[in-house]
Amino acid sequence: MAVDAPATASPGPVATREPARVALVGNPNTGKTTLFNRLCGARAKTSNFPGTTTTSRVGRAALPGDWLADIIDLPGLYELALDMPETRIARDVLSGSGLYRQPDAVLVVIDACNLTRNLVLVGELLAYRLPVVVALNMIDLAQGKGLTIDARKLSERLGCQAIPIVARRGDGVDEVRAALARALAEPQAHHPTAAGVPADGASIETLTAWADDVMAYSAGRPSAPHARDAFTERLDRVFTHPVLGLVVFVLVMGGLFYTLFALATIPMDLIEATFARLGDSASSLLPAGPVRDLVSQGIIGGVAGTVVFLPQICLLFFLISLLEDTGYLARAAFVMDRVLRRFGLPGHAFVPLLTSSACALPGIMSTRLIPDRRDRLATILVAPLMSCSARLPVYVLLTSLLFPRHPLYAAAAFTACYMLGALAALGTALVFGRTWLRGTARPMVLELPSYKWPSLPNAVITAKDQGLSFLQTAGTVIMAICIVMWWLSAYPRTPAPERAVALRAQAEQTTDAAQQAVLVEEATQLEARAQQRGSIAGRMGRLAQPVFAPLGYDAQLTVGILTSFLAREVFVSTMSVLVGGSGEADVDAGVIERIRGATREDGTPLFTTATSASVLVFFVLAMQCLPTLTVTRRETGSARYALMQFAYMSALAYVAALVVYQGLRAGGIA
Repeated sequence: MAVDAPATASPGPVATREPARVALVGNPNTGKTTLFNRLCGARAKTSNFPGTTTTSRVGRAALPGDWLADIIDLPGLYELALDMPETRIARDVLSGSGLYRQPDAVLVVIDACNLTRNLVLVGELLAYRLPVVVALNMIDLAQGKGLTIDARKLSERLGCQAIPIVARRGDGVDEVRAALARALAEPQAHHPTAAGVPADGASIETLTAWADDVMAYSAGRPSAPHARDAFTERLDRVFTHPVLGLVVFVLVMGGLFYTLFALATIPMDLIEATFARLGDSASSLLPAGPVRDLVSQGIIGGVAGTVVFLPQICLLFFLISLLEDTGYLARAAFVMDRVLRRFGLPGHAFVPLLTSSACALPGIMSTRLIPDRRDRLATILVAPLMSCSARLPVYVLLTSLLFPRHPLYAAAAFTACYMLGALAALGTALVFGRTWLRGTARPMVLELPSYKWPSLPNAVITAKDQGLSFLQTAGTVIMAICIVMWWLSAYPRTPAPERAVALRAQAEQTTDAAQQAVLVEEATQLEARAQQRGSIAGRMGRLAQPVFAPLGYDAQLTVGILTSFLAREVFVSTMSVLVGGSGEADVDAGVIERIRGATREDGTPLFTTATSASVLVFFVLAMQCLPTLTVTRRETGSARYALMQFAYMSALAYVAALVVYQGLRAGGIA
């Protein structure tokens, strides 16, 4: 992956010149983000424009001639004239209205395989009379389909530079940098000057006719669509089939989750070993007392319980990015559109629901793109049922507890969690659509991009961004909750039970080393259970435990459930602290093994098959994210929708977990 070296100030123009601003514009699925990553690499960051919830990315690129440029990756759009949030943002940025500073140049990415359609947007951009550079992407795919585009003729008709590139391979990216530097150095010489460029406000018919003319001149042929190859047609017949498309979607997701378990084992083991060494070092360097316990068990042990799942999260987003780049996810959206409309959701809801698979917050905010209020409310209310990335550590833990030596079964259970959440969302939307949110969902118009090889650098950067975001959460919110939970589980100090004192006295008197170790271990477990029972956390758990007893939860598991209502991912860290916070012998054990060995007060295993399945179903369906409720209240304009969301999801989770636990017990599965 080619990444620019960090730019540093020099005695030349960079030291005194403010970085230039370049607006990066293009249709969806043109490789715009891939080019952005090539130009900016690791210096990219995601941000929202003031007053909107539409996410954009801003990155700094080093250009020839000691130029630095802040590149603004605007949302993908088809026409500037459309009345949509993303087009309003683009118009404001390009015109420099309101809070925006007008860019010094525009870099527009167009798909060489769909030149005429992309040129409509180019014609609108040329009307702004800003320096423009055109990146003619996927030129290799166009040539493979028998379409030859003369970049010199295209530049001549557009009146600006047109650079053929293959963004996923990095071909032509240096030429784009050089063209941007020339446009910034001599802006007057690079304003579009070609005759016949449509004027500002030209109709879509005028723009299309102009695009046809440019296409015929630069490609030597009119814009009649070229024949699709037979291979693409055969793939689309399968991927977009009403039945086969769903089967393929399930198989692809199942394979993706199996890969998570098969490939992430080694890095997970390395992370566990690293934190175990850190715990040992803290225990050996610090004097015995509360500070050592806090550092080794509360902070290191608690954070380890979450960070250990970083490989699965990074790998998940890496694989999803690859699928998106190939063009498959658009086919999945086409298939799911048919399904969504049958359950009373609009086709526009696919993007918010898919986004909610990463995080419900941007998913709910992206419902602003849904024009109908009824459709928007229905999507907001069911979006949190989609399994978000915060649930991943819990899913990994519980499926690993259920199937410790069967990764195929664990992957199937993992896939079933996502399917259960999606089915619950569809079923809830159907109920809402037939009760107090009656109406007909609008159909969605969707473009199917061409199939292409995915961009590995783009996938790596996506995985890096999501991993860093997860680590930031682990290093702030989760660490704070781990410290609080350790304190709640460690205080007040409880005297050792008489049985434990007697066992330790017996151990001191025996000369058999093996027998001595057994006695000390039994005494340690008795002391740990007594401490947990007498601590603040234990008392809180016992107070609420009767409510969760029918689900198979004891006091400490009840504490884990209650704390997870602050943030789902905290559950693993909380359980790690609760089951390992009082026994130094467990510091070296892996997080999953330590939790697997947790016992109830009577010494029986805590995470039995029935209990693990019950907790897994509860986490799939429960509303356990306070920020999501806050965003729901803000986006709907009323707190009653947030309260309704919390109430119905909590009730649904409780009833489903109850049915699973009691059903398994009735079937003889403990």
